[in-house]
Amino acid sequence: MTKKKIGILGASGYTGAELVRLLLRHPKVELVLLTADRRAGQAMGDVFPQFAPYELPQLVAIDSVDWAALQLDLVFCALPHATTQVVLKDLLAKAPDTKVVDLSADFRLDDAAAYAKWYGHEHQALELQKEAVYGLVEVYRRDIKKARLVANPGCYTSCAQLPLVPLLKAKAIEPDEIVIDAKSGMTGAGRAAKEAMLFSEVSEGFNAYGVGHHRHMAELDQEFSKAAGKPVVVSFTPHLLPINRGILSTIYVRGRRGKTAQELHAILVETYAKEPFVHVLPFGQTPHTRHVRGSNMTMIGVAADRIEGRAIIVSVLDNLTKGASGQAVQNMNLMLGFAESTGIDQPAMFP
Repeated sequence: MTKKKIGILGASGYTGAELVRLLLRHPKVELVLLTADRRAGQAMGDVFPQFAPYELPQLVAIDSVDWAALQLDLVFCALPHATTQVVLKDLLAKAPDTKVVDLSADFRLDDAAAYAKWYGHEHQALELQKEAVYGLVEVYRRDIKKARLVANPGCYTSCAQLPLVPLLKAKAIEPDEIVIDAKSGMTGAGRAAKEAMLFSEVSEGFNAYGVGHHRHMAELDQEFSKAAGKPVVVSFTPHLLPINRGILSTIYVRGRRGKTAQELHAILVETYAKEPFVHVLPFGQTPHTRHVRGSNMTMIGVAADRIEGRAIIVSVLDNLTKGASGQAVQNMNLMLGFAESTGIDQPAMFP
């Protein structure tokens, strides 16, 4: 079987490197394009030494790529928001049969006005925005299979949606009483040099950020409102942990119409019984970030709160894998007709 030709735009960032790590062992694809404007002309092994033993395309600038000539089957776009819109508009105009998984936030929001509000500028590819499919596989699997452009979800949002969407769809929790207390590792902030991300600035500390106005709120509200069938606005606060990988969300909910924590747990167990990348722990147990490190797995635990009628849900995933690149490969597998777990079924790295 001829391998599918794959490109990664923005290969010199953390999510780009994670895509390379996963796709190197994927049996049905071939990496033929890696872009990184500031690193153009360099080998991938020069930027990330772990790739030095492998034969990979040299990094090139996006402006030098002839999309029509390459005839790529699928492109992963790991570029900053706004930049992505311009690049993908050009790519799909010149190579309309190429499929795209976008890891930026540019196509996650259905409402162009909401995008402008949260990202500070008008959307520059509205026609593409209309066709984009939201890429949370466990919810939109059928639509993803038919899509040309998939908007890979955010890491924080995936970690919160996987436990909450089934409960909202089942009308099992009060939609107006959801509190999401989330923590992420440092790689969630990207690879660009930033003073606030220096080791001495973050080590031995722990802080909240984006309090009351984080951009992921728009994505959460959109998807929770769809699940509940009514407008939902949640309380969400992100925090920065001095670790490399991982997201842990502690979520507080109230059961609706007398639903107990045990009943909420049962709904999640039934929902995810056959899902390859979501595992619900026995009632009362909660997961650690190290249980999913380097894997595409999400683990969910449910416990009863001491306040009657309330439950505490703990959800964890690796922000670079299920929260970004692993989920992107999961989307690619569906879009190209492969078995969903191909190339991303590795267990967590522990210790």
